[in-house]
Amino acid sequence: MGTVILEGQLLCKDAAEVELVKELLPEHIRLTKAEPGCISFTVTQSQDPWVWLVNEEFADGAAFEAHQQRAAASTWGRRTSGLQRSYEVTGL
Repeated sequence: MGTVILEGQLLCKDAAEVELVKELLPEHIRLTKAEPGCISFTVTQSQDPWVWLVNEEFADGAAFEAHQQRAAASTWGRRTSGLQRSYEVTGL
């Protein structure tokens, strides 16, 4: 079983969503990078301030699934659940 990579975008529909991402993202990144099996995790604002570029790499499918579960149950997951996401996952 090889690495799992997620690449894509988090798409905000208004300035309030942009501010929510800015507020919650630092803690989400910190918690994710501390997870077992997290190789890399970046979320950066693109030239379009309402679009965030997401790149994740996990050691294997189990680490990726554990991240998905933890993130969904977190403050980040709960408060950003309505934001549009466009992701492609390879390696599962």
